[in-house]
Amino acid sequence: MRVRSYAAGLLTAVAVTGCSAQAATEPPPVQASSRPAAPSVTPSSTTLPPPPSPPCSVKTGACASLSLRLAWLLKDGAVVYGPVPMEPGDATQPTPAGTFRVAWKDKVHTSSEYGDPMPNSVFFAAGGIAFHAGPLDRPSHGCIHLTDTDSAVFFDGLPVGAEIEVTH
Repeated sequence: MRVRSYAAGLLTAVAVTGCSAQAATEPPPVQASSRPAAPSVTPSSTTLPPPPSPPCSVKTGACASLSLRLAWLLKDGAVVYGPVPMEPGDATQPTPAGTFRVAWKDKVHTSSEYGDPMPNSVFFAAGGIAFHAGPLDRPSHGCIHLTDTDSAVFFDGLPVGAEIEVTH
């Protein structure tokens, strides 16, 4: 797996009845303008700050920070993907913090409670809490929403039994 840059990440379970959401959508394409483009200027001394390190103790598996709204995949103590943006539940349906194990996975899951699609579901906590594709602009019902692309990487990168740590 490749390491995804922090800047790119910023730009770019659920019991069988638990959280659900519609699949995340990519932003609409930028339409061409009739005005001429301004010249591109790239400052030579500008550098991006390093991405934040995962605030978890898990060495191989996934880390999710509720306060940072970021998630990582790790292997042998090294970040292999992330950080990527994520959207957890809200105060009424919070995402639980703690250390968990992947219980089961479903590539094409639909919430039996809400009827919403939950692509790339990786279930890890009681009540059906999962990582899955969902909107990043509104809270989940307790799950962790990821973009379509990121949820597919998490689905492929987290086998049943993998450790998941969710921090506040």
